[in-house]
Amino acid sequence: MPAYSHSVGGETYRFDSLAEVMAKASPARSGDFLAGVAASNAGERVAAQMTLADIPLKQFLHEALIPYEDDEVTRLIIDSHDAAAFAPVSHLTVGDFRDWLLGEEADEASLRALAPGLTPEMAAAVSKIMRVQDLVLVAQKIRVVSRFRNTVGLRGRMSTRLQPNHPTDEPAGIAASILDGLLYGNGDAMIGINPATDSTQSICEMLRMLDGIIQRYEIPTQGCVLTHVTTSIEAINRGVPLDLVFQSIAGTEAANASFGVSLKILQEGYDAGLSLKRGTLGDNLMYFETGQGSALSAGAHHGLDQQTCESRAYAVARHFKPFLVNTVVGFIGPEYLYNGKQIIRAGLEDHFCGKLLGLPMGCDICYTNHAEADQDDMDVLLTLLGVAGINFIMGIPGSDDVMLNYQTTSFHDALYARQSLGLKPAPEFEAWLQRMGIFTQADGRPRLGNSLPPAFRQALAQLG
Repeated sequence: MPAYSHSVGGETYRFDSLAEVMAKASPARSGDFLAGVAASNAGERVAAQMTLADIPLKQFLHEALIPYEDDEVTRLIIDSHDAAAFAPVSHLTVGDFRDWLLGEEADEASLRALAPGLTPEMAAAVSKIMRVQDLVLVAQKIRVVSRFRNTVGLRGRMSTRLQPNHPTDEPAGIAASILDGLLYGNGDAMIGINPATDSTQSICEMLRMLDGIIQRYEIPTQGCVLTHVTTSIEAINRGVPLDLVFQSIAGTEAANASFGVSLKILQEGYDAGLSLKRGTLGDNLMYFETGQGSALSAGAHHGLDQQTCESRAYAVARHFKPFLVNTVVGFIGPEYLYNGKQIIRAGLEDHFCGKLLGLPMGCDICYTNHAEADQDDMDVLLTLLGVAGINFIMGIPGSDDVMLNYQTTSFHDALYARQSLGLKPAPEFEAWLQRMGIFTQADGRPRLGNSLPPAFRQALAQLG
């Protein structure tokens, strides 16, 4: 394994492996300091970034950061690499690749064709030497479109996951949040509940409730209860209507094992979902959630920095042709992303790397209450991701998740982003909003109060 070195300010810094270069080139964040892999000072970080810029992209095919024989995610990355797709950039260094991405040759078509030829480590490496504006500029070039019961990811569109969580899974409370979100034009990415209980019976009842609402009002969206993939398989075996199959994933075999999953189990969930044939426009049906720090929190990071581990999770997601991938960027806490600055940078990195690898990326723009962050920070990240062309964000009443106890984006935040940036919901969902009288034909804005459509006034009365 080669050693690397670079001089900065008269001092020479030595790095014993590619993994060390990657870790010390990362912008400062609390999780990498916690893991003991971060650069000791700004000089070492700059030296690592300059070293990384000179490394050929093809080196990542020859020097595995986690040994092939020790990790099934590494095996997936190497075995699925598309050499023909990689060919146009195979002669470039990491620094040259950054320049290429920022140039005119890297357009939507060429970036789509390139995605199967990139490994997660290549994407992570180039992100480490990019400024915020670079991450935004390149990401907005890329469009990754997915389809199930509607179409998400088209240019000029931004979707939302309506998240109607309830601390006791009370059906009326969940239904009220769903109705509230729909009236603000939220829910086209999906209506997705984080359950408070692991009871299979309760999960099945929530799935039936979601399907009943979607079918009754003929909403062109998809439902999901964010339970373990094995519970979703059991629900499918019981004949319960299930649209999207959910699972949290990470970038190493050991970290995925801490979630109780493997590539084999994920394949079983994917196959079970396909067997239902519930998609009307396409068969992208997996919903994955990720987040920087998950491998470290499980003691399963193999000495890698958290952003590289996060990018490796995208190889797992890509294998299953997902409908949505969501980086829950600030959810794990300040031990991993300390403040608003670190959360903003991490969210933009995750979005950039995911889209570069060909994934339909969304972001839960969020923070825990003990982080050094606030809603102003989230407004900044929301705006930057909107400009960068994010596929979807979260929509939660008042930005405050009453079940998971963290701060995220609200129904109103989605309206802000759409109106400020000229974005619209998924086309099928937009047509439904107009047909139901929720959005006006003129400007695509919601109309509330006495002008509510009769069906929804009746639903409100029943809930009240």
